[in-house]
Amino acid sequence: MAFEPEAPLDALWKQYRSVFRDWDDLTLGRWLAQTLGQLQGRVWRLSHPLVGSYRLAAQVAHEKQIWHKRVVSMPAGYMESPCCRAPFLPLLTRDVHTEGLICQHCNEILVPAEEVPESVRAELDFWAKEYAPIHAVAHWDDRQRKGSGNYDAAFEQAAQAAEKMLVQVGQGIAPKLLEHYAAVVWEDQDECLEVRPEDVLV
Repeated sequence: MAFEPEAPLDALWKQYRSVFRDWDDLTLGRWLAQTLGQLQGRVWRLSHPLVGSYRLAAQVAHEKQIWHKRVVSMPAGYMESPCCRAPFLPLLTRDVHTEGLICQHCNEILVPAEEVPESVRAELDFWAKEYAPIHAVAHWDDRQRKGSGNYDAAFEQAAQAAEKMLVQVGQGIAPKLLEHYAAVVWEDQDECLEVRPEDVLV
């Protein structure tokens, strides 16, 4: 097998994670619990710096099995995740209609698509099915690109549509999940369409 060097971005995130790796289990557990308290009751963008920091710490905590060890109490209001026993913190992505909601601690499926709360499931399914063909433009094959007449224009149009749809899910739909979960994170970018968080203004 050929050796593949670590991608620069992966190396950078690994460096960022090292801060949390140096903490003892109790310090890390307390920081996670306190931060979850700050996250509670709101919908958060995935790109938010506090969420980014929490995700890095949560990855280290998952490796160290912090929540299994029960070195700190789970914050009030949070359920236990069935996938990894960490506090229930779901991530809403464009794949919600097929993958459901994703765990912020272990990246496994936290809530299968068919178990997304019924009060919001139909709306999320409709949104995701509308979003799918927009996102697919980034993955058109040569035949589809040539058939479009002007792929650059089609790509730009798809990117603009994606920006609007991401605002729609972040501002209009994701908050409804707070009726069921202590906090919710939503994906506010589409790398394939080159839509960055700063393009998605809510």
